[in-house]
Amino acid sequence: MTAILIRFVLMAVLGAMIYFGIRGIWRDWTAQFRQDDEVKRARDRRESKRPDVVELKRDKDGVFRPGGRDDDDRRA
Repeated sequence: MTAILIRFVLMAVLGAMIYFGIRGIWRDWTAQFRQDDEVKRARDRRESKRPDVVELKRDKDGVFRPGGRDDDDRRA
């Protein structure tokens, strides 16, 4: 009876260690991925404000053509 109880406790402890270990790894990875995404978004926002960046818009025929924030300035 004691051997069965020890075996049960050992399996429960091992299962908890595995569960919390995987959970910790998952949280670390998702936090790192979120941080990387924020860095990329911030970089993209900075780059899109540069004057030499051309924004492409989808035209009626489905082709991407230049047009966007300074589109009105170019036509004048």
